[in-house]
Amino acid sequence: MMNNKLSGWDDTIVALATAPGVAAIGVIRLSGKQTFEIVSALFPSKKLTEQLSHTIHVGLLKDGKEVIDEVVLSLFRGPKSYTGEDTIEISGHGSPFIQQQIINACIKYGARLAKPGEFTQRAFLNGKLDLTQAESVADLILSNTKSSQKTALHNIRGGFSNQLKEIREELIQFASLIELELDFATEDVEFADRTKFYLLINKTQQTVNELIHSFQLGNVIKNGVNVAIIGKPNAGKSTLLNCLLNEDRAIVSEIAGTTRDTIEETININGIVFRLIDTAGIRSHSNDAIENIGIEKSIEKMNAADLVLYLFDANTETSEDLNNQEAMFKDKQIKYIPVANKSDILILNNFDTENEIVFISAKNKSGIHELKDKIYHLSVNETINTDNTIITNTRHLQELLQIKLSLTNIKNGLDQNIPGDLLAIEIRTCLFHLGEITGEVTNEDKLDYIFSKFCIGK
Repeated sequence: MMNNKLSGWDDTIVALATAPGVAAIGVIRLSGKQTFEIVSALFPSKKLTEQLSHTIHVGLLKDGKEVIDEVVLSLFRGPKSYTGEDTIEISGHGSPFIQQQIINACIKYGARLAKPGEFTQRAFLNGKLDLTQAESVADLILSNTKSSQKTALHNIRGGFSNQLKEIREELIQFASLIELELDFATEDVEFADRTKFYLLINKTQQTVNELIHSFQLGNVIKNGVNVAIIGKPNAGKSTLLNCLLNEDRAIVSEIAGTTRDTIEETININGIVFRLIDTAGIRSHSNDAIENIGIEKSIEKMNAADLVLYLFDANTETSEDLNNQEAMFKDKQIKYIPVANKSDILILNNFDTENEIVFISAKNKSGIHELKDKIYHLSVNETINTDNTIITNTRHLQELLQIKLSLTNIKNGLDQNIPGDLLAIEIRTCLFHLGEITGEVTNEDKLDYIFSKFCIGK
């Protein structure tokens, strides 16, 4: 684990910890070795340096003789704090003007404004969190569904870290034994049991493969699913959007080509966010220049979507039309659901298509529940168990793929009975990538990049 010997990490930082804007309460957080000294200069009611950790104190915050606000101070002495340093949280009234006055006063007496994510970065540097747990803090802040919340909490509590720690410790043990053999190369001794090591590699490969496989689900949980509603003019796309949202969001008209631009809204289905994109009707040619621009945008949205709802009039679409669309989606490798609208007035029409059609009536709101189920299961494709580790971070995925490659090389090396020094090199490579995930191996530039994506004050 890294420590806080990096440059610029021995000063005291301050930032607004709550969201900016007018609110009942705003919290300003300070962390660093001068925290108690700085706040004491502003809080004459008590000698804060004599107060116990994890206590709360009420009084006036003053800059000289000028009263800034009546506040509540929460005291946390290091190392028993979020950052591992002396920390004070100032809870004042939620006026942006007052909040800025408090921050300015803290800076006046020796603090500096914190960088994005700097409090959590200090928690990492002081060994309070590893890097996967720190990154999960940001995921928790951005969580917008029960699934994303539980996934982030699981990783903050060390679910992912513990799996990696177990793998790392076992590999280090074998690497040490193999490297010990090199010191006795002339005596032809073997300290590392190759059979047990082979079984360990098999077990580790299974764990790593499961983690890699979980990323597809994790990406859906974290980022949601883009769903484009595509179809010919007047197929009922805007009506379908309104049905799925259960509100009149899009303008509905009998006139073909009413929707000129894309409309995007979100819905939550079983804990997953789906971004619905209502598009302009697609037809081969229009004399309306604005409509043509809308058609171009529709095609762009279709190509970029994770899932396409191809909506068509069940009474006018032919099997040939449907098969042509199916061929186009397959050619572009687009996942889609054929949705037959206006089935309430359906004239018997047996569609000859490989894909299972969902029949709905957007006007009468029938078949919508079945369509939502289809959208969910086609996107998620498995049961979400947030008690298991689910990978949501692209950085973690890239390192896991490197670990998988190293494990394969180690296994091939065992099969080919390669010398211990070459085997040890590959094990160290695997350990390096494990350390990249958790932060045992990293550098200041990488940390700055990771934590720059956090909000200021966290």
